[in-house]
Amino acid sequence: MITGASSGIGAAATRLFAAEGARLVLMARREDRLRQVAEQADESGSRVAVAVGDVTRPGDVARAVKVAEQEFGGLDAAFNNAGQGSLGPSLHEVDHAVFEQIMDVNVRGVWNCLHAQLRCMVERGAGGAIVNTSSTAGLFATGAISPYVTAKHAVLGMTKAAAAEYGRHGIRINALVVGATRTEMVQSVLDGPVPVAESDLIHRAIQPRLADPEEVAQTAAWLCSDRASFITGGAVPVDGGCTAV
Repeated sequence: MITGASSGIGAAATRLFAAEGARLVLMARREDRLRQVAEQADESGSRVAVAVGDVTRPGDVARAVKVAEQEFGGLDAAFNNAGQGSLGPSLHEVDHAVFEQIMDVNVRGVWNCLHAQLRCMVERGAGGAIVNTSSTAGLFATGAISPYVTAKHAVLGMTKAAAAEYGRHGIRINALVVGATRTEMVQSVLDGPVPVAESDLIHRAIQPRLADPEEVAQTAAWLCSDRASFITGGAVPVDGGCTAV
């Protein structure tokens, strides 16, 4: 199950997981874009189901998990990638509605996914692997809007807590600490009302460039696979060395 699958890292993960033979349930709000991504995955020979929905709505997430159960007999792995954020004003200038929206998507969205996915995996009794998308903003203040930094810190805490709780069920749960990546969200920052230079986004990185979404997807695929069988509760950096300095 991949959330935020209609673009960026989620779409890249869909292509990669499909190429590796995974059976996929794709979830996102934009139906047209989601179905385009699904059709591309279908062409690779993978079986793909679409669950249009919003991760902030528990019912939508539960329906997506139900699709996995009905179409494929259960859920082996999940990549909870949907997110929202941007640069923005100082904390005291942020509208309360903006705070609620960013927390809703990035924190409640991951919570809703874990709640439904873990129930499914525990009841099935076959273990599983879950990867949540956090950010370098989950470790330090990056210059992103303060609610986004807060939310991505929360994703790391939620990941660690869930990993500790569900290890006895054979379920591994990790988070990606993602650096600046060439996605629609980052492009909107670069092209925003107050344009930001790409160099400002990568100034901390040892590898001074934006990541390609496929590079992030590769790490998610690895963590979802048995190749990462002894890794859980981790905050795995995919950031060009940003958090190393």
